[in-house]
Amino acid sequence: MAQVEASSRRSVGMIHSAADAAPISYRHLVLADQVEEVAAHSGIYMRFVKPSCDRIFAAVMLVLLSPILLFTSIALRLTLGKGVLFRQERIGKGGVPFTVLKFRTMKADRRQERLDVGSDRRRTHKSTSDPRHTRLGRFLRATSIDELPQFVNVLRGDMSIIGPRPELPIVVEKYEPWQHLRHDLRPGLTGLWQVSERGNGEAMHDRVDVDLSYCDSVGFLTDLRIFLATPFALIRARGE
Repeated sequence: MAQVEASSRRSVGMIHSAADAAPISYRHLVLADQVEEVAAHSGIYMRFVKPSCDRIFAAVMLVLLSPILLFTSIALRLTLGKGVLFRQERIGKGGVPFTVLKFRTMKADRRQERLDVGSDRRRTHKSTSDPRHTRLGRFLRATSIDELPQFVNVLRGDMSIIGPRPELPIVVEKYEPWQHLRHDLRPGLTGLWQVSERGNGEAMHDRVDVDLSYCDSVGFLTDLRIFLATPFALIRARGE
């Protein structure tokens, strides 16, 4: 118990230090009521229920989606050759880098990496109009099938089903100290940003704003709302 209290005091201290560098509009994230949020983050849901549900759901989805995963892998092997997976470094919980997995959508990994970096710098929605995408790749991106291998990341404990966006190191390097609060949680396959009307915005601070809002209100009901809203967000994205 003493260890938990000491840990909470250290965390609160770090949060208040970050507040000194934060703009006024973000100060609500690091005021006295944040003490309650820090305690909640170390509660039963965040420490046991959420991680367990993540792994169980990921395992079930990998089994249920195995025909799609197999068919996609075969189709990519026939059209692109060896190496059906695209690997890219992202920043996870605690600022620790991890390798995110996706299905390849382009003929050359290096080109895809440059495109993905550019996409994260300039825009947040998926682009399917780039001529370097294969026809299959455009379909995979439009339907988000290219992201299904990330269920493996969830099983490994790198990601959560719901959480902040998994950001690129080149973007995180430009963060202000207070913006790193988003790394208190594991990044997610989906999240508040993806289901938000602001999901089509371009500015980096907009993404961080939404991620911090999620970190500030994370809980079972918040995750349930995001989970239920995700299918509608995918349909909306396809129609845009």
